[in-house]
Amino acid sequence: MFTDGPIDDVVVKELPKFSDDRGWLMEVFRHDELDEEYFPVMTYISMTKSGVVRGPHEHVDQADYFCFAGPSDFKLYLWDGREASPTYKNRMVLVAGVSKPTAVIVPKGVVHAYKNIGDDGGLVINCPNRLFMGQGKAEPVDEIRHEELENSPYIID
Repeated sequence: MFTDGPIDDVVVKELPKFSDDRGWLMEVFRHDELDEEYFPVMTYISMTKSGVVRGPHEHVDQADYFCFAGPSDFKLYLWDGREASPTYKNRMVLVAGVSKPTAVIVPKGVVHAYKNIGDDGGLVINCPNRLFMGQGKAEPVDEIRHEELENSPYIID
């Protein structure tokens, strides 16, 4: 159903790590390197246990700005289900995390999931462009969940 290939509007950016004798520093995002449409309005961090999958799901209005820096690796899956997209029905799969620190912008309408493929719990920072549940947490959650669909086309290997 899906063809492996790039997905229009998905941004994948390596996160350079600047190390010295004190440790390391990594710039997660900069306004001068980001389209205004994706400017974060909040940030959260999550921990995913080894072998656990989050997703697949998509957002109607929200874009996610995921940062995978470690201490584990993740396999990230993206599916373009946007019928008006020039890359409709493309699928991208990439590995990101401690072995390859990476930021990934997932535009609204792109189905996404990630799996911790390392041995340790892994941290993911997300800087979405919409507030979770809107101002004052007074709106419905902007999420279409596909995790429990029978015969889902969004396959995670």
